[in-house]
Amino acid sequence: MRLAGPYWRDGSRWRVRGLLGLFALFTVLQVVSPVLINLWSANLFNALEQRSMDRFLVQIGALIIILVFAMTVTAIHLVIKRRIQVGWRDWLTRRLLDDWLAEGRHYQVTHIPGEHDNPDGRIAEDIRNATEAAIDLAHSLVYCVLLLVSFTQILWTLSGIIQVPFIGGDIDVPGHMVFVSLLYATAGTTAAVLIGRPLVTSVNLRQTKEANFRFGLVRVRENSESIALLAGEPEEQRRLAEIFKGVVQAFDAQTNALARVFLFSSGYAVLATGFPILITAPRYIAGAITLGALMQIAQAFQQMTSALSWPVDNLSKAAEWKASVERVLALHNAIETLKADVACVPDSRICVGRTGQPVLAFRDLTIANADGTVVVSRFAAEIQRGERVLISGDSGGALKLFKVVAGLWPWGRGHIELPGDGAISFVPERPYLPIGSLRGTLRYPSDRDVFPEAMVLKTMEKVGLGHLTRRLLDQANWEQLLTLGEQQRIGFARLLLHRPDWIFLDEATDCLDEAAEQELMALLIAELPDATILTVGYNQGLEQFHQRKLMLEASGHGPAFIRETSLVSPPERRRKMSALDLRHWLIHPLRRASEKPRNGSQEE
Repeated sequence: MRLAGPYWRDGSRWRVRGLLGLFALFTVLQVVSPVLINLWSANLFNALEQRSMDRFLVQIGALIIILVFAMTVTAIHLVIKRRIQVGWRDWLTRRLLDDWLAEGRHYQVTHIPGEHDNPDGRIAEDIRNATEAAIDLAHSLVYCVLLLVSFTQILWTLSGIIQVPFIGGDIDVPGHMVFVSLLYATAGTTAAVLIGRPLVTSVNLRQTKEANFRFGLVRVRENSESIALLAGEPEEQRRLAEIFKGVVQAFDAQTNALARVFLFSSGYAVLATGFPILITAPRYIAGAITLGALMQIAQAFQQMTSALSWPVDNLSKAAEWKASVERVLALHNAIETLKADVACVPDSRICVGRTGQPVLAFRDLTIANADGTVVVSRFAAEIQRGERVLISGDSGGALKLFKVVAGLWPWGRGHIELPGDGAISFVPERPYLPIGSLRGTLRYPSDRDVFPEAMVLKTMEKVGLGHLTRRLLDQANWEQLLTLGEQQRIGFARLLLHRPDWIFLDEATDCLDEAAEQELMALLIAELPDATILTVGYNQGLEQFHQRKLMLEASGHGPAFIRETSLVSPPERRRKMSALDLRHWLIHPLRRASEKPRNGSQEE
């Protein structure tokens, strides 16, 4: 109710409540059908007992009317129910997705402890089951309550009054079949709940193991090339087989629990068919009731015990629903915990915020791992607009410094003041390439075609992707088709298209040869001369493109510290830089001798 309840109170609540009202109305109409069938059954068997053809033909006509009514109600009820289910799932999915994808939490949540693994499965599968099964269970419960109320009255009336010997006399017992039905259903429900208790645990275990197996398969698919190059298929087969062994064990545990439940429930259901006839038959033989009344009592008993047996019939589905709800809540609670954990607290968390100044400032910054281990200690620096700074040295500390500026790593303490104006762009070592058209990949993260085609084509030529211009509208998984070097070139193409004022490069050229790396860096500086560039890199050739260098040096037995040096180009470096003429790159495409497309043709 805390997580999913607001759907029924907020937003388009009147539309939702209107659908819910129609849903309740048609649930009531569904109960009318078995009541009509019960009355029709009594009239039919009475007509058969009296061998009356006229009354028999009347019952055929009545059955057709009941049939049309039941079919119409059922169909409309199904449409309304599914509309409510998909609406609730859509609302809850968007709510959890918005929380998960906001402010880098989808990355941060992987670094905190807890049972919240496989968020994709929890959002895609468990939310579906949690919402759909909740509506199904609620509907069946309300239906059974209405059924119980309706047939209790019918069974009470049909049971009449029987006399039971008691202490030398007889006492009158009205509606005795109602009490028999209550005792029968109570005994059955109690036994079923006790027998089926292990089912909840086994269902939760199976869903977890299934999610782990799906995640393992996705990992193999995403890293298929690396696995193939390393001939790692036997190891992956062994690992996946080991994971699937857990799926089989969980399946067997669920099978054993289900077998016990079904062993009992099947016998319980069969006995409910003949039990009321055996109890009522003496009254029919004695001539106290008609054959129609006997069959009507039997049907009313079955409907009443069926309603009372709701826990028995829905034990398995309720167990699956409960397991899904717990998995969704585990992810939600992890995100809520993360929100509190990463909140800006100067003495225990890193605070990142914008100021009105065109300066990136690090104020007494200490970076730690999620477990509290300090990585970088007491770093202070200011980077002015237009400066180019190289960050090198300890790779773990440099990478975390990059993540801190991006707002992805809150663990530590201190302040980072981001510039108040200008767009900020981060380019990781492996740029994210969404599945879709190459044009959509180049404009990412923009969701609209805001760049003219001529501009896109010219930019591709500049960064050395001219051989891909004819595939601009092709739909593909570009991460699998392009080399690592080509993927890094796409990162630079995005920078030239979006033209940010502050650029953060995280080993964004390490898959390129030295000449291509230098040409891309010089191109970036020539195209965006006023941009501030912070580069995490370890190639000495990058120094010529930067004015300052921050070197993270490990102390040997503690956190890294930062030593700053000024990069002043010697005469020979200046001569080398002047020789890198931009016109040369526009005439001669960037080298890509080591960057052949992965699955491309010889022409490509």
